[in-house]
Formats: sequence, structure tokens, C-alpha cells
Amino acid sequence: MFKCALVCTDFDDSLQRLIKFVPDLVQSGLEKVIFFHNVALNTEREIPKVNEQAVVEAKERLAEATSSVLPEGKSVTIDVRSGRVIDNITKAAQSHNADVLFLGTPTRSLLTERFFGSTTTGIANQLNIPLVILRPQLVATYREQELALRCQMLFSHLLIPYDGSNSAKHLVSQINTAAASHNYPKQCTLCWVIDDGIRVELRESKEQAQKHLNEAKLDLAASGIEVFTEIRQGDPLPEILKSAEINDISAIAICSGKAKGILKWSVPSFTSALLRTSWHPVIHFPRSA
Repeated sequence: MFKCALVCTDFDDSLQRLIKFVPDLVQSGLEKVIFFHNVALNTEREIPKVNEQAVVEAKERLAEATSSVLPEGKSVTIDVRSGRVIDNITKAAQSHNADVLFLGTPTRSLLTERFFGSTTTGIANQLNIPLVILRPQLVATYREQELALRCQMLFSHLLIPYDGSNSAKHLVSQINTAAASHNYPKQCTLCWVIDDGIRVELRESKEQAQKHLNEAKLDLAASGIEVFTEIRQGDPLPEILKSAEINDISAIAICSGKAKGILKWSVPSFTSALLRTSWHPVIHFPRSA
């Protein structure tokens, strides 16, 4: 689905464990994996200075990734920088031509994210590439055999919350493009939730929803993807999480719609709520221009 991944770790998010599983990440379709770590500037004195010792130590911690034996044409790189983390991740992604970023995000309340900021939000506002957001608690608890399989299957079966909106159609288009050139994902489940919170006369009927789902299914199937469709009724967030649980999916694919950035503080959004509550990996695709 992607060729070049920039895996960003602060060593507290457990993503550094992935250095042992580069061959498994390559099996998911990746051709190049870059492990990135950012070292904060030393501010003990008046003039901020690069903490050279911390840079060396970070490179040593990540060095195991380069010992992996990879197929011809596949590669792994270590990139450690010092400075402002969002700026350096942006620069690293651009210099390596990364087409996807891996990030870990802890479970936080909306209030915490609002007042203390979010690296994920800042990156989403600066880079126009997909983000794979992993729950650190799960990455930390998987045994090595489990994590290896997770890495291999990460892009194999995507759950797509679909409502016929322009952002949903844009999401299907991006997944189609990725599948056509990378042969991933293998499967997709399109899930339409009829929202009980919307007045009955404004809701799509099941027949109308199925019609929209069938149109999206044809688009995805044209790229060789096996597609399943599902209609649920209720509160969209818990229904999508239930769908993810029972349909054996590997990740949930989303697109944030009209609002710029994946988390907005003025009003609750489905995207931000999903990022805070889903234990499945979430792939956030950038919105259309």
C-alpha cells in the first residue's frame, strides 16, 4: 500500500520495538523503512545546543534495525536529529520521500490534547501524506511472534467507515490508487452506520445506503480488492468499533473531511474520537484539497 515509511519513535511509545521486525514490515509491501528519533536541544545554558551524546545513544538504540537481512531492493535507514520535533519529522519525511508516517499516540482526553498540544496534529497540518497511528499499549504487550504477524498484515484488510460524503469518496479514491500500484490492501470492509442521532426524515434509508456502498464496492473491486459491505444502525463511533472487532480487520482507514487537520478543538468530531478510542491501528489519509 505504501513504499517508504518513516517510523517515528520517542522511545516511550514502544514503536522502537519495530526495529526487530523490518523483514515483517517489508512483507506488508514496504520497500524502505526509516526509523526516526528526535533529540531535544540541551537548554542548560543560555544558548540551546545539540546534545551530541544523546544523539549517539539514540543511534545505538536503533542500530539493530540495520542488521536485518532484506530482499533485494529493500532497505532500512536510521535518522536521528536534534531540534523541534515537528519540524524535524517534516524535514525527514521530505528528505526520504516518505509516503507514510508511523506514529504512536497514547489514550488522551480531548482536554489534555487541547491544552498540551499534539505532535500528531502538528504533523498532520504540515505534511500531506497518510499517518499510521498505533496504540503504544498494544505494541508494548504483543509477544514477538504476535508483533511480527501484525507487521506483516498491517495493510491487508481495511475497515472504511463510509457515508457517501466527498471525504469518504476521496478516501476510497486514495486507497484505490495505493492498491493499484502496491497490491495492498487485499480486502476492504465498507461500513455504513445509519446514525440514530439524525432525524428520521434526514437519514439515508438502508436501500439508499446499500446503493452508495455498492458503487464504492465496484470502484475498489476494480483494483483487485475483495470488498465486503455492511450496514449498521446506532451511534457511529461504537458501531464502527464493533465492526472492527467482528470483521477481522487489520486497520481502520479514515479521512477527516472538511476541517483541516485531524483533531479540532471547537467541536467533537468522529475522527478525533476514533483516534482516542480505537485499539486498532488507524490510517489517516489527508483530506482532499
